[in-house]
Amino acid sequence: MKIADVCEFYAPRGGGVRNYIEQKFAAAKAHGHELVVIAPGATNAIELRDGGKIVWVETPVLPFDRNYRMFWSRSDIYRVLDHEAPDLVEGSSPWRGGWIAGQWPGCRPKVLFMHADPVAVYPQNWFGGFLGRERVDRAFGWFWSYLRKLSACFDATVVTGTWLKGRFGNFGLSGLTAIPFGVDRRIFNPDRRDLSLRRDLLARCGLDENAFLLIAVGRHHPEKRFDILVRAFAEVQRIRPAGLVIVGDGLMRAHVEQLAASHPHIVLTGHIGDRVEIAAMLASADALLHGSSSETFGFAVAEAVCCGLPIVVPNAGGACVFAHEDYAEVYSAGDWRAAARACLQLLERDRGALSRAAAAAAPQLIGTVESHFEKLFTFYEALALHHKNVETLAA
Repeated sequence: MKIADVCEFYAPRGGGVRNYIEQKFAAAKAHGHELVVIAPGATNAIELRDGGKIVWVETPVLPFDRNYRMFWSRSDIYRVLDHEAPDLVEGSSPWRGGWIAGQWPGCRPKVLFMHADPVAVYPQNWFGGFLGRERVDRAFGWFWSYLRKLSACFDATVVTGTWLKGRFGNFGLSGLTAIPFGVDRRIFNPDRRDLSLRRDLLARCGLDENAFLLIAVGRHHPEKRFDILVRAFAEVQRIRPAGLVIVGDGLMRAHVEQLAASHPHIVLTGHIGDRVEIAAMLASADALLHGSSSETFGFAVAEAVCCGLPIVVPNAGGACVFAHEDYAEVYSAGDWRAAARACLQLLERDRGALSRAAAAAAPQLIGTVESHFEKLFTFYEALALHHKNVETLAA
């Protein structure tokens, strides 16, 4: 089967979407499929990959984040789709890329893959603190109408969790199917723990090995709420000696740097492309601090749990799905004081017991990369076969 993914947010220095697409190429090859990723690029080009190829389409840069570009011309995308003649088209953006994929006139099944919850990412982060999350949802009824119209262009809408299927279903999105992501446990596991790495990271924070090592992973974007994390950490280190390592990069890098500069013992690593290195850092830390309440899945949190790392997460979005009292503390989303209290409570607990509990829970809570793609491709094959049978009957 040939799958064409109109992937608006694939970028060479991207975050979760880029990592996911790399896994998708490997899985396509393993399952005998061909994956064609249509991505916005600086020039028109074709990049051959194991499992398929990337077709770069020349597009303008996003004005607010120069790491990414945006689709503009429908005709450019449609020429690629017409030439490739895929068995199934996937649109993985709720913005222009999604509309372009959903309205392609080619007679093939189309799937909308929702990598984000836009209402949670933007208005709930902006206004949820004083209006309440439910009131924000109601106030943005016009946007839910927009998403309903978009999803109606597709034969199915894939989401990454049953909780998200329920949320989107409550607002009338059609054809919802939940296929959770997975984590590569060959990379992310407790065996990556390295006490010498822990000492080195604490030394970079200006501390010795007797301090606590906290880590936060995510692109520098408003939804990740690094403002909450830094303020919470400042309160934690007022009471307990601790260092914070922030892994990632993005449009708010300068703002995060400014936040970090206001407090001692915070280190920014920038973007780290080596997944093994990130896994070692997670396994070697004492706790993950996470601020986003708008995760659809929460890769950083899931990977941390697989590494046996205790977590401190907000009580909303996909992050809290992975939280259990045996190895986690949960705080009220957007409340830095509550985040600080939760972190201090976690640091009072036995790190070894917390780690063992997280590692034991991971296989029950979190699927593998292989299981995700096996379910996804099985679903796509069934959809393509059904579409072909309907066409045969119509003829």
